Amino acid sequence: MAKLMKRKTKTLIAIFIISVILSLKFPSEIEEEERAKRQKLENEEKTFSVFLQRESATSTRGGVVSLSDELHGLEYDFYRQNCPQAESIVRSTMARIYMQQNDISFGLLRLLFHDCFIKGCDASVFLDDSNGNKNRSIERQAAPNKTLRGSNEIDMIKEELDNACPGVVSCADTLALATRDAVVLAGGPFYPVFTGRRDSTQSYFDEAMDEIPKPNDNITRTLFLFSRRGFDERETVNLLGAHNVGKISCDFIRNRLTNFSGTGQPDASVDHDFLNELRLACQDSNRTNHDGTVASMTSRETRNSSSATIFQGLSASITSGARFDNHYYQNLLGGRGLLFADQQLMADENTARLVAVYASDDGTTFRRDFSRSMVKMSNLGVLTGTLGQVRNKCSFPTSQS
Repeated sequence: MAKLMKRKTKTLIAIFIISVILSLKFPSEIEEEERAKRQKLENEEKTFSVFLQRESATSTRGGVVSLSDELHGLEYDFYRQNCPQAESIVRSTMARIYMQQNDISFGLLRLLFHDCFIKGCDASVFLDDSNGNKNRSIERQAAPNKTLRGSNEIDMIKEELDNACPGVVSCADTLALATRDAVVLAGGPFYPVFTGRRDSTQSYFDEAMDEIPKPNDNITRTLFLFSRRGFDERETVNLLGAHNVGKISCDFIRNRLTNFSGTGQPDASVDHDFLNELRLACQDSNRTNHDGTVASMTSRETRNSSSATIFQGLSASITSGARFDNHYYQNLLGGRGLLFADQQLMADENTARLVAVYASDDGTTFRRDFSRSMVKMSNLGVLTGTLGQVRNKCSFPTSQS
């Protein structure tokens, strides 16, 4: 009996060992499984984002959103037949540009925002004249647009597209696709871009002067301007979070440091220690080149002989690194927002609550919502079908080329 029990025990042990061995996987198998899981998640995210974009796409001709409007001709992979390589050309060219100037991402984000915010995403911000009328002011001359950058890079990408498919891909689509790819290159979230936009033949100087949010706007004005484009409070707070990758000319904050609103005193909402940091950072600001560029992912400040700019993550106490993260919101909680309009998000109970939400995790919530907000932004007031035109050069209507 004892021998029988011993044999049974050995058999059970052997079966257990064999089952454990069979359940083990080689490192290569584990890596393959992990890759498959990641790919599955990415595909699910893209699928969900495409569904979301169809649901949230709106049109804003005239600045008023109609939620009943549809995509009006925008499609996913619109150029699949007449220029199937279009999106890969944009992606590869954008990657080359980014390798040479990794500060381009927010430049393009800002360029897209200024274009879409005025009469929609129609590339009107690029126009150098208005239907040949040199006496008429254009968007590019409006004060908020004088510091825009990225138009040369869009011209470069458009040239590559036209070499492959002459006169097919619009400047508006080129900007929308390039901006998305630049966001991803900077560590930001992927979001799908439906294409088929056409370019405006008209520029809108007055609207650009009046309706683009300004660095010194209060929270009431900021929320009003965004709401006219159909963005609620959460979307507004989320979109402003794009400033997390920015650097700002000291010209935009000088009055906060010494003579806020003509009081002769600094802005009381600025943290005292932060105020001293800003004053030190901007001590050479009289030599700034007024470029107003927004570009870096670092959390340190910088100065050089030709410009005085401050990176958004100025404080070393709040890390940023090379991620499209949420340190912007963490800064606001500590009274360390660079722009008055940014810090004003803490002046309203609802927006302050949203700031706290975005600051509370590792940036996942911000990145998810930012993807959704950019989906909505990129569909504002698009021209499709027979509306507008496809420009040969982004700076001039086709008829003037």
